[in-house]
Amino acid sequence: MHNKHLTLGHSPDPDDAFMFYALAEGKLDTRGWAFEHVLQDIQTLNDRAMRGELDITAISIHAYPYVADKYALTSCGSSMGDGYGPIVVAREPVSLNDLRGRRIAIPGERTTAFLALNLLLGQATFDHEVVEFDKIPEYVAAGKADAGLIIHEGQLTYQNQNLHVVVDLGQWWTSTTGLPLPLGGNCIRRALGAEAMTEVTTILAKSIQYSLDHREEAVKHALSYARDMGFELADKFIGMYVNQWTIDYGPRGREAISLLLKRGFEAGLIPEVKEIDFVTP
Repeated sequence: MHNKHLTLGHSPDPDDAFMFYALAEGKLDTRGWAFEHVLQDIQTLNDRAMRGELDITAISIHAYPYVADKYALTSCGSSMGDGYGPIVVAREPVSLNDLRGRRIAIPGERTTAFLALNLLLGQATFDHEVVEFDKIPEYVAAGKADAGLIIHEGQLTYQNQNLHVVVDLGQWWTSTTGLPLPLGGNCIRRALGAEAMTEVTTILAKSIQYSLDHREEAVKHALSYARDMGFELADKFIGMYVNQWTIDYGPRGREAISLLLKRGFEAGLIPEVKEIDFVTP
């Protein structure tokens, strides 16, 4: 008999809060499973996944090759940038080539945004410094870095610091591959066993669907995690990353993950993952 208490790690951001609204507020029959929400930034969650500390956790797709022995990806819960995604910003309008040799503030070395930036520019062509993701815009504005790699809601609020977009990595990826950029997903501990993994994934999918079906109340819940955002902007941001891709990757989403990890491996940036496991409801 399984211990039916599970740790569920996710970012303290409006899109994750929206996804797990039904679980956090007791809106679903969880079939006896109890979920302890652990809210931490994605870099910390990636690190914890590498140590196998949480039962279910949000994870950067970049980090998945490092944890594939311990976790499988759930087919639901993805954040896909379909023609948009993390952006690089600077204080002045500059070209992509101007980033080479510069110091770029990044939100974490295992974030998918950083993997995509390395694929675009080349690993050895710029310096980087890890900065808390929500501090990067002000860090760049203050002149502490030449540019910043922006994830989460900063993609919509960077203009508050009078910053300029150098490149949109999601737009670049989609224009070159025809596929969405798979930024993040949820993974579940293999040690739970196949039956429990399937049952829990079904509950997660129902939570996401509940929020999509009860959008206004779920967005209101997520507002407490939305920095510098009112309802309309938070709703827009949530719509970017909680949508049809979040219910299920589908064939194109799975192809996108495979291609991203293949290119990362070929570039010498990540270990090889020969087969990617998806747990479906």
